Amino acid sequence: MPHRPYPPLLEQFLASEAKGGILLFAAALLAFFLANTPWGAGYFALQQVPVGFRVGAFALEKPLLLWVNDLLMALFFLLVGLELKRELLSGELREAKRAGLAVAAALGGMAVPASLYLLLNPAPPEARGWGVPMATDIAFALGVLALLPRVPLGLKLFLTALAIVDDLGAVLVIALFYTEGLQGGYLAGAGLVLALALGLNRLGVRWLWPYLLLGLPLWYLVLQSGVHATLAGVLLALAIPLRRARPFQGATQAEEAEALEGELEALEEAVEKAQSPLHRLEHALHPWVAYGVLPVFAFFNAGVDLNGLAFGPVALGVALGLLVGKPLGVGLFAWLALRLGLGVLPEGVGFRALLGVGFLAGIGFTMALFIAGLAFSGELLDQAKVGVLSASLLAGLLGFLLVRAALDSPSP
Repeated sequence: MPHRPYPPLLEQFLASEAKGGILLFAAALLAFFLANTPWGAGYFALQQVPVGFRVGAFALEKPLLLWVNDLLMALFFLLVGLELKRELLSGELREAKRAGLAVAAALGGMAVPASLYLLLNPAPPEARGWGVPMATDIAFALGVLALLPRVPLGLKLFLTALAIVDDLGAVLVIALFYTEGLQGGYLAGAGLVLALALGLNRLGVRWLWPYLLLGLPLWYLVLQSGVHATLAGVLLALAIPLRRARPFQGATQAEEAEALEGELEALEEAVEKAQSPLHRLEHALHPWVAYGVLPVFAFFNAGVDLNGLAFGPVALGVALGLLVGKPLGVGLFAWLALRLGLGVLPEGVGFRALLGVGFLAGIGFTMALFIAGLAFSGELLDQAKVGVLSASLLAGLLGFLLVRAALDSPSP
């Protein structure tokens, strides 16, 4: 297979995800520590601090925890939607052969953990947690890969594509199975706002601010409709244009400083016009999400008081789903895809390294904790958190060791 160069933007994305994963881990560790110290009462009280605003007769008030989970995480889901759209239309998932392996692995990595969880928890209310072990945290997983030297870029791309397909599955699961009490009027209003945003796209509007302004009422209407508010981010991403207005053309010829500055300003304008609105928004959002939104989410959601908490069937189902079901599903479905000719191995990557990535996919964390919060409350939620945190830690360690061993030895 001929070598294909990868753009610097992709390298920046992978590096940013890896660094964000380290910050994410630190925030989760701090939350877990605080929850099990004398400061625990203050930590849990902080989650419930009421925050809101009023404009005339309109008022909106929520506990601080829900502002983080409903509003800040909508930015994360907007970024997920932008990444999905880009990958499906112009990235790794556009080519059937390149996408086939990642799609198959992701499907196995969702189906097997969910089935294993339901095998252990077949009856409600515990059964509601079947979606929790389906998730993969791309930031954490790439953070672990970043600790290894000489990781082939193809392996990072495989993990990224797998996690993006996994995110799409999680979005669909949230929309279809964790939505209750739909309000038709608000849902219709959200559909109208989305139609306006799509109309701007069709009209060729390339400014980002009209789409972002429409995102505010879209978020509120989705919030009130009964569908989880974060899905407004994914819906808005569908409307952001991916096509470029014109090809980039430009070079500097001036030698004098003042003339060179003028040419550089013209080049900056040409670059902005050549970039698609989707790429501009994705590039602008990514550091805020990686270094801000996700660590804040981790801090508010990873804290669980272990005092008197039993490792019950929910914790066991989540832990086994992530630690056993994920690598089993990823490995089995990837093997089937290769045997059936539906996909090809990334350049310079052996199947043993893919098995190691299967364990890294068991780092559920962000999305797993998010779905756990939709599925459970009280002690069952604490059990799910313990399952997610313990399995993610072990999966990361095993994945690190397996990928390192695979890279240190020649491929079969």
